[in-house]
Amino acid sequence: MLETSARLLQLLSLLQLRREWTGSALADRMDVTERTVRRDIGKLRTLGYPIHASPGVAGGYQLGAGAQLPPLLLDDDEALAVALGLSAVTASPVAGIGEASVRALTKLEQVLPGRLRPRFAGLRNAVTRMAAVSTPVRPEILTALSAAITERRTVVFRYARQDGESSRRIVEPYRLVDTGRRWYLVAWDATREDWRTFRVDRCQSVPAQRDRFAPRPLPARDLALYVQQSITRSPYKYDVVVRLAGNIADVSQKISPDTAELQSDGDGHTIMRAGFDSLDWPLMHLVALELDFEILDPPQMRERARLAAARLSRAAGD
Repeated sequence: MLETSARLLQLLSLLQLRREWTGSALADRMDVTERTVRRDIGKLRTLGYPIHASPGVAGGYQLGAGAQLPPLLLDDDEALAVALGLSAVTASPVAGIGEASVRALTKLEQVLPGRLRPRFAGLRNAVTRMAAVSTPVRPEILTALSAAITERRTVVFRYARQDGESSRRIVEPYRLVDTGRRWYLVAWDATREDWRTFRVDRCQSVPAQRDRFAPRPLPARDLALYVQQSITRSPYKYDVVVRLAGNIADVSQKISPDTAELQSDGDGHTIMRAGFDSLDWPLMHLVALELDFEILDPPQMRERARLAAARLSRAAGD
């Protein structure tokens, strides 16, 4: 009985590993006959696992979606990866996901083999997650947008602008982008007849699907970079470019990707590009970084820096 149970678990693990298996391939992997494979498939079906079989030479077995979630069989590396992923998602900006992740992580830790517990504890203790202010997003909104993107359907929703004014938007959704602190939607705005980037947390209603739409040429090949440029530079009066004395790995710990674009500039220097409506705020922010920097653009910012330096010099009694 123990041998049969172990074999059934092995068979279930293989079916979860790949979309489809032939009977001969399963028999080879399990070192049994094809007749034993067919018999074990029948036993799994009696236990409630929906296993589909297609006839013919090219046919095989496939584990289908069932009414209940079947046990998930993971190897050591997969179990550690899932545990670390759940640990990281506890700080997700999606409302309710953090609590669900904690519950799932607790269940996983209870069944982790003893040999894996020290490895997981060491990895979790060695990683520190920097706290970041995030705005929660309703999961049903993300789900509705994801479905509309997959099915190429126009959606309608209420959207709050930065000034708080609410409006009805009709858009063709193309991509969801997660910056770590916020979710953004790249979409074609049917009313304004232009591409727009929407903050998903400002959606005031669950998007309702409408008619299908024909795909348009995208505004950029890299939509994640397009979103970053949209939220850090495009809406602002000044396009600030600064060369910082610090490698990009260190600078990225101080400057969030949804605040500015960062680009490595040789050994030990980083180019920062960001948009601002005032030149005083970036000067204060850059000084607070405690890194030497050179203002490349705009020229007005260099003049503001000279005035600020003179004012600070007088304040210091020089």
